[in-house]
Amino acid sequence: MAAEARPVSAPGAYDVVVVGGGNAALCAAITARESGARVVVLERAPRDFRGGNSRHTRNLRCAHDAPTAVLTESYTEDEFYADLLRVNAGETDEPLARLLICRSKTCTEWMSRYGVRFQTALRGTLHLSRTNAFFLGGGKALMNAYYAAAERMNIDVLYDADVVSIDVSSCSVRLSASAKAAARPRRSASREGGQADRGRRQADQIQGKTLVLASGGFESNLSWLKDAWGDAADNFIIRGTPHNTGTPLRALLDAGAQPIGDPRACHAIAVDARAPKFDGGIVTRLDCIPLGIVVNQLGERFADEGQDLWPKRYASWGTLIAQQPGQIAFCIVDAKTANLFMPSVFPPLVANTIGELAVQLGLPADRMSDTVARFNDAVRPGTFNLEMLDDCQTRGLTPEKSHWAQRLDTPPFWGYPLRPGITFTYLGLRVDETMRVMRTDGTPMQNVFAAGEIMSGNVLRRGYIAGIGMTIGTVFGRIAGESAARASRQQ
Repeated sequence: MAAEARPVSAPGAYDVVVVGGGNAALCAAITARESGARVVVLERAPRDFRGGNSRHTRNLRCAHDAPTAVLTESYTEDEFYADLLRVNAGETDEPLARLLICRSKTCTEWMSRYGVRFQTALRGTLHLSRTNAFFLGGGKALMNAYYAAAERMNIDVLYDADVVSIDVSSCSVRLSASAKAAARPRRSASREGGQADRGRRQADQIQGKTLVLASGGFESNLSWLKDAWGDAADNFIIRGTPHNTGTPLRALLDAGAQPIGDPRACHAIAVDARAPKFDGGIVTRLDCIPLGIVVNQLGERFADEGQDLWPKRYASWGTLIAQQPGQIAFCIVDAKTANLFMPSVFPPLVANTIGELAVQLGLPADRMSDTVARFNDAVRPGTFNLEMLDDCQTRGLTPEKSHWAQRLDTPPFWGYPLRPGITFTYLGLRVDETMRVMRTDGTPMQNVFAAGEIMSGNVLRRGYIAGIGMTIGTVFGRIAGESAARASRQQ
């Protein structure tokens, strides 16, 4: 365990104000405090729902040159970078991406110092044992470990801290009036040497020497989503926190920060259509797609279910479904593969014939039966191997299925309804290699930094590879915290 930083004793402005309460925010806060900075974390959510989208996660992607206690074989920096380029169609900020990947090698050791525990890959998680380190207890346990470390290190935490405005010139943050009573530091004023009491008296105005923006994207702002996607956004499910509405992002853009990323670009996957509108988390995700076929509400296939290994392809399915009529689709598997994937929290619809299953799913039975029959006829002989890009393919279909194609001929048949599940948006703040936010004129904001989803568009432009969001938060959060602490000492 890392040595505890010295207690805060002097009143006055914080050295580092961290806006956000998830993985990137806590990594920034802890790193800044390691350097002796006086730090406050502004978490918009109430305490019981702290942690942003991070509490729904389960792993992070990290490069390593040899097997570890929780990772198999090796995963080199060059392979990591090639995987990133592949899902992004060759687009990324190469210096930042290379920095991210290089620093990812140190993540698990640093995280372990602050109480995060790891385990080997979970059964049913496809193709991740070599590339991704899994959190024991998931994202909730991860965030609880970080908040416990923050308490030991005398980092102030304000909950229900709803940001209204940000003044980048003075590094001050104004909170809503309704947050004043609820947004209280966790410890008594006596323990904090007056710091906590000052935060309580002036909870509507938080002053700092530097700012770290780590407050996520705008995915929970439905009107902003509709600006980008139109009426289709009404059918999107927001997998994570309802608190990521983009207020800090908008404040920085209005203050002259340089944007990066497409407003429509996002981490979007296939989730069970029965999931709640917000905060359903990872248990609503469906990983059965490469094992069966996916059809739209017309009963027709529309994409290659086996194009690539699932961790490199799963985050494309949200956008694919968003482009279908009604933004809904349906995955069909049979008894041969029904137990090879991590199940959804919702049970499948089950039937002994494709026609009966179509009726249960509300699909045209004749069309659905014809789609399955044509698919079955197109499947070519091969050796099924879920651990690699196998030779089980179709021939003569549009679209083809490139891998893991098996006839759907063994009842019972399972069906799942699918919706686009938005995890986070890529539109964000351009940063340099110290995480300083860049202005539209190309100059950096000297005392304003960003980390996590709010700047993910620097690295992620189109696609996604499993676990890289947590890597972005951990690596760039640590860099932002270190840079902010250093900038505060120079004032």
